[in-house]
Amino acid sequence: MPASSVTLRRLGIAGVCLVSLALCCGLAWWQWERFSSASGTFQNLGYVLQWPLFGVFPAFMFWRIRKLRRQAEEADADALEQAGGTTAETVVPEVPAPRQRRAPAPRQPVPEDDELAAYNRYLRELNARDQ
Repeated sequence: MPASSVTLRRLGIAGVCLVSLALCCGLAWWQWERFSSASGTFQNLGYVLQWPLFGVFPAFMFWRIRKLRRQAEEADADALEQAGGTTAETVVPEVPAPRQRRAPAPRQPVPEDDELAAYNRYLRELNARDQ
């Protein structure tokens, strides 16, 4: 990926994180005003504490995804060094074999007991009346 698109992508993600934080802090302020009013409840106070966490969450996820991606890249580089290669072409990924589906076993007819046979006769009679 070109460096300019990476920079634009990072700026876009940072912008979304800042907008999310600003919006959620505004909602927290609104809930604080509701809590301070005569009709405010402790539920509003809970939302005051909750909204900033929602606002920080996108930034946390961006940081976490970058951290996991770096760890995966480091693990790939370590595996490449242990394999003795210097390029990615030397490592051949192992492709799993496709799973073979077995044909379902033929169903054995279930012996019909007397109660079930009587119920089936009753249903046939009802169906015949409706026809």
